[in-house]
Amino acid sequence: MLARENRIRAGADFRQAMKTGVKVSGKATVIYLKRDESLTHARFGFIVSKTVSGAVGRNLIKRRLRAISRELVAKHPSGFDLVIRALPEAKEFEWNRLQQEVLTNAEALFSK
Repeated sequence: MLARENRIRAGADFRQAMKTGVKVSGKATVIYLKRDESLTHARFGFIVSKTVSGAVGRNLIKRRLRAISRELVAKHPSGFDLVIRALPEAKEFEWNRLQQEVLTNAEALFSK
């Protein structure tokens, strides 16, 4: 589980990151990055809707996304909100393929 300070919990924060952040789309995910240098911790949010899978599948995808986000926290410890929205294709992706897509797209956003 991510530490409390590394989680986006308010709906307004999700909407703000998605509305004003930079976006990159992949086959299984859409990633939104909103930089905010006043944040002392990196914050992550995950959106996995019922169209992706049933409850068990959604929870599996969220666990995988949380594990991937821990790798991102190690590289980029503060100053941003990152929201990852899973697309229905995410349920077909193996762990390594999902990890590669998210890390590649997130690093592309950080380099912008």
